[in-house]
Amino acid sequence: MSSDTTLPPSPPPYDEKRDASSLEKGKEEVEVQAKNGYQFDTLDLDQVQRKLKQRHVQMIAIAGTIGTGLFLGSGHALQAAGPLGALIAYGLVSTVAYASLCALGEMTSHAPISGTFPHYASRWVDPAYGFALGWNYFYSNAISIPVEVSASCILISFWDPDMSHQAIYTAVLACMMCVGNVFGVKWFGESEFIFSIIKLLLITGLIIVGLVIDLGGGPDHDRRGFRYWRNPGPFAGAGLEPKHIPLDRFLGMVSVLVQAAFSFQGMELVAIAASETESPRRNIAKAVRRVFWRIVVFYMLGILITGMLVPYNDTSLMSTAGTAAASPYVIAITRSGIKVLPHIINACIFTSAFSAGNSFLFSSSRVLYGLALRGQAPKIMSYCTKGGLPIVAVAFTGAFSFLSFMNVSSGSVTVFNWFVSLSTVGGFLCWMGMNVTYVRFYQGMKAQGIDRKQLVYHSNLQPWLAYWGIFWTTIFILVNGFECFWDFTASSFLTAYINIPLFLAVYLGWKIYKRTRFWKAEEMDFWTGIPTLEETETPERQPANLGERIFDIVF
Repeated sequence: MSSDTTLPPSPPPYDEKRDASSLEKGKEEVEVQAKNGYQFDTLDLDQVQRKLKQRHVQMIAIAGTIGTGLFLGSGHALQAAGPLGALIAYGLVSTVAYASLCALGEMTSHAPISGTFPHYASRWVDPAYGFALGWNYFYSNAISIPVEVSASCILISFWDPDMSHQAIYTAVLACMMCVGNVFGVKWFGESEFIFSIIKLLLITGLIIVGLVIDLGGGPDHDRRGFRYWRNPGPFAGAGLEPKHIPLDRFLGMVSVLVQAAFSFQGMELVAIAASETESPRRNIAKAVRRVFWRIVVFYMLGILITGMLVPYNDTSLMSTAGTAAASPYVIAITRSGIKVLPHIINACIFTSAFSAGNSFLFSSSRVLYGLALRGQAPKIMSYCTKGGLPIVAVAFTGAFSFLSFMNVSSGSVTVFNWFVSLSTVGGFLCWMGMNVTYVRFYQGMKAQGIDRKQLVYHSNLQPWLAYWGIFWTTIFILVNGFECFWDFTASSFLTAYINIPLFLAVYLGWKIYKRTRFWKAEEMDFWTGIPTLEETETPERQPANLGERIFDIVF
């Protein structure tokens, strides 16, 4: 095997010829682990099975994050920051998302096991940090499930405006999401494969149609070009500092950062599924390498076309309907005289919202399962069926989908929105956690003389990408609720920032209870319970004809 597809040789704990000093060092490391109340070797307990195939993983990686945040959120971003302001905000957030995924991808390339980045944090930073990160990720994703159920119901109202049916739609969709995950990872993989194809066809079609309309190819033959970049202009203001236009425009871009980050959340799903993926090291390496082009083509090009179709001060962008009617693409398509497409687009966005909820349920249940394996969640959550499904973790997480009924009652909508707001900063904390953990991973490997370049995937830009991610996620967390300082209320301030002290409280509580401490670079365990390359990877099949070559390029 070539050096770029092999892992470092087996470590001292697995070498029968190790000398007395190596034995003593290994014994000391075990004692350190015991003092921290943390057990790394859980392979005998991990019962999930590798049923996700290469095509599943690649399609999840390509289209996993494309959803309502891009299709509908792009309109809100355009209204808030203008075409150039939105493009800059999305561009900045995309670099942070890419940095975080590169960090997670490299760590997963070394350790494709259940628990993913919260486990890595426990293993290479501090068990208490992994505990806080894991529960933060679980909550942030679990509370997003009912959000997507509610979004799907709103999208249905595009065809059925009678809100008296909302409870029925909510019940059906919540049950369907739960059932889809209960059938197992193979069913999840197949459904996400189909949903991803629909999303790819939709975003590709919208970009092409947007270009055609912009260049005057629509029924109205109106050639828009960059008209709206000149009038009303490339930047919109936040309306917070009307007497200071440059500052107001800057604040407009800042306000889009959270919206943009929501659009990119979920990129980590491909790494979370590593423990249930065939040849995870090879497939995840492919997925991470392709993510840069996915960002450029689908996100940046999509936002650019959006800003060319509709002016940021268009009243239709202010619609709170939450259906395809608020999409800048649909607004432009409707005004250009195309009749049928809005219904098709709404149907595709509906499948996208359902897919997002499905993915949130999968990822949060797997992180909960990983926490339970290592004694950081109730042990019952680690129970698996014979088919490798962590059924208790899935059922517990699926119960969150029924919180969407709170949106049916007008009296509980406010409380539901508080829950959602509390989780907004959770995604930033997770991105920060991935990068912080990677820095320690990098330092530990360097201290122990392990060559990262022998991993199946590594980035030559590290550790600078991780530092970039840490810096900007810190900024994002701090500016998340900046608007409340112009119209201050205690509730808006608390919902914007209370997740920070909650995270610290969970971290310190576990640290004090378990008396954990930070791992030194020389103490970090890079081997126990981690399967070797030979245990996870199967020989790569070489394409035999043109059709198979195309299949390998796409998937």
